[in-house]
Amino acid sequence: MLQKGCMAKKIVDFKECQQEAVNAFDVRRVLLVSQGNNNIPNVMAIGWGSLGIIWKKPVFTVLVRPSRYTYSLIEESGEFTVNIVQPGSEEIVKYCGTVSGRDVNKFEAKHLTTMASSQIQTPIIEEAILHFECKVIYKNDLVPAELAKPIRQETYGGSSDFHRIYFGEVVACQRD
Repeated sequence: MLQKGCMAKKIVDFKECQQEAVNAFDVRRVLLVSQGNNNIPNVMAIGWGSLGIIWKKPVFTVLVRPSRYTYSLIEESGEFTVNIVQPGSEEIVKYCGTVSGRDVNKFEAKHLTTMASSQIQTPIIEEAILHFECKVIYKNDLVPAELAKPIRQETYGGSSDFHRIYFGEVVACQRD
């Protein structure tokens, strides 16, 4: 269960948190928050992503399927936050990855609290321990014919719901 952070968030250099973020994907502790023009945030679990330098900028790359509610919210706002939760929060992450924000307010259902980001409108999750605030600087749809066949078969099977890749410039990084 997530616990509310007892310490204030502090702005840090994203390079200090890069390895921790990458490691969090291995143990399913990554939540992406989006918010459209309705100002109602949504949270979803993400299992893939990349953090590094592109175009001389710190960039968090995330993949979102067009069928997901989050997709339309990122398209509206052009921004998102990536939030790393503490160990022991895997059940919450699993829930956020299996229930749609179109149908359920996952923040209420899992007692998550939004907190204002420092540089963008989309909030962070107060109970998380590490946050990346991102503005979309590029997006591109996956080209199925260019994807290695074993990955295409294993990940998508016969689906035509291929991900859009969002390149989010990290404009701020916060941690407890």
